[in-house]
Amino acid sequence: MSEETAPIEPGPPRSGLRWRRFAITFGTVAAGAAGMIMLTAQGVLGAQFAISGMPFTVTADKLTGTGFEQFATLDQMIPDSPNQGDTGGQVLVIVSAIDKAELTNLCQSINLGGVNLKITAGGNGKPVTARTLVVDGDSVAGNASFENIDVGQDASTLDQVPGVTGNPGVFAQQADKVTITNLRQNNFATTAAVFNLPNLRMAFTSDGC
Repeated sequence: MSEETAPIEPGPPRSGLRWRRFAITFGTVAAGAAGMIMLTAQGVLGAQFAISGMPFTVTADKLTGTGFEQFATLDQMIPDSPNQGDTGGQVLVIVSAIDKAELTNLCQSINLGGVNLKITAGGNGKPVTARTLVVDGDSVAGNASFENIDVGQDASTLDQVPGVTGNPGVFAQQADKVTITNLRQNNFATTAAVFNLPNLRMAFTSDGC
């Protein structure tokens, strides 16, 4: 398949395409994964950490990426985290990994209770760039197109992002290239081997992204 276009209706952070429902429908979490700690970009970054459990919003006018993977997993909070609620300290997420990424007009915000910590970068013709970008989130919206996409691949066999794979038997997809406009995500974790943010601005604001 040379190219596929998959429009995703934009909306608020928790609307649009529901990856939580998507993951459950296709049985993407194995029974043995109930107690696992998130491994992000295993073998590349060696990153292993417990998430805070506080979601944050990410938006961008445009994301372009070379080498794209998606699969589901469970992210884990620390024992007795004050943010676990009725989740048991686990969040079902879709992992989106990109080998080389560019984002135009990136915005990231987290609600701290009456005030938002807001970060912006990648404007004025200088996009944000990243290598081995790995994002864990439970909601994504935008208008997406893929080149040479494989849907339904076993997550343990993914090879578009070196060192980033999922568990055996987990539903996954990958593509040579991805483009998403009007991107909006509800995320719990982000890692990157390299992350360049031109025109970076961080401030406490009354509004989020």
